[in-house]
Amino acid sequence: MKANPSPPAPGLQFLKLGGSLITDKAHPHTPRPEVIARLAGEIASARRSVPMMRLVLGHGSGSFGHTPASQYGTRLGVHTPEQWQGFLEVWREAAALNRLVMDALHAAGLPAMAFAPSASVLGHDGRLASWDLGPLESALEAGLVPVVYGDVIFDRVRGGTIFSTEDLFAHLALALHPQRILLAGLEPGVWADYPACQSLIAEITP
Repeated sequence: MKANPSPPAPGLQFLKLGGSLITDKAHPHTPRPEVIARLAGEIASARRSVPMMRLVLGHGSGSFGHTPASQYGTRLGVHTPEQWQGFLEVWREAAALNRLVMDALHAAGLPAMAFAPSASVLGHDGRLASWDLGPLESALEAGLVPVVYGDVIFDRVRGGTIFSTEDLFAHLALALHPQRILLAGLEPGVWADYPACQSLIAEITP
């Protein structure tokens, strides 16, 4: 007999702010501070209007992390000294954008707390091997807003790789059962071949 799937967690929403939305992807290391501030204000307003809402935020790396990631091929693996230098550059860029996002969230009055994947997620050949969600779940229980983001992670096979917000949300959804997962961005559609981003999915079915 099959076990019934767990019901959605009351009031739990996942929201990703895409890198295409919060940065100018045509220019390396170029944030859109006015957009980030506006989004932070809108999220804070929505949370005030729905007191029972619990929220996990995520954001992409946009023109920050993607530039060195593409230059060094970080997603494919990290083994040489040069590749580890690239790994660190992606880490620094991802952390820099996260700092801008966190500052805007705090300025808007949101009790947001960042959870860096590079410090907590371990991969195995590009897939998630382990992630202790205890601290993140405790943050939710305390009424805080956990924030995750696209970041480098250590990988048992590849040495290092990149884990996107979508990768993180896929795992979190299985563990936390959100009511909704919302993706906000400036893209022409859903890519079938991410990160190459050359082919769109024509239709998404259940």
